Amino acid sequence: MSDGIEDVVGVLTEQIERRFEMSMDELTAAVAAAPDANPEATDVVKWHGLLTESQAALQRAEDDLLAALQTQPSEVDDPTMTLAHRVTAAVTTRDGRAMVVRWLLDPSAPGKKDLAAERLARLGRGAPRGPAVHTSAPARPATAPTTGRGVLR
Repeated sequence: MSDGIEDVVGVLTEQIERRFEMSMDELTAAVAAAPDANPEATDVVKWHGLLTESQAALQRAEDDLLAALQTQPSEVDDPTMTLAHRVTAAVTTRDGRAMVVRWLLDPSAPGKKDLAAERLARLGRGAPRGPAVHTSAPARPATAPTTGRGVLR
């Protein structure tokens, strides 16, 4: 069976290899050797691995469904419908992971500029940042407000 996008992993793998100018195996080895050297490459390798796993799960689910359908009479039973739902879930998972890989490969994708600034700040290359939460108590007003004023009882 095929949903028309069977080679999505192959297409994205080619795009990754062009982007990083090395084979997927070389990139994976480079990331394994120095995972902090290039956060973009690390993210792409991680999500490519997840994409590959989901493609394999989809293929197994499709094979199981096809085998079940070949033994069915004219009506599909509940176990076969469960297999069909498994295929649908596997397609959704694979497509979602493919979208993440596409987003990671697109330098002008929405949110990328903010993400790059955040990474730079985390690595200490951006502007110095203070604590996210104030660490001292706020100043007390000179006179405490009167509570209960204007409240009818």
